[in-house]
Amino acid sequence: MSKQIKLRLTNDFVAEHAKDIEKVLRRAVNHALLRHKRLGNSIAIWKDGEVVTVPAEEIVISPEFLKAEED
Repeated sequence: MSKQIKLRLTNDFVAEHAKDIEKVLRRAVNHALLRHKRLGNSIAIWKDGEVVTVPAEEIVISPEFLKAEED
């Protein structure tokens, strides 16, 4: 049986791993955006104080993410 490690999300931990956390979050968001775009699903965003629907064909995916997905 594998051993589980419990992490404490303290301010120090977050500060120490901020770049890695941001990298993982950006990848997750881009993955979700790409999936919506490929499936033809729109997304909702917050813009200028209101919710705006973005059609699938207008969803912008980070070029860096697309390149990384190809590798």
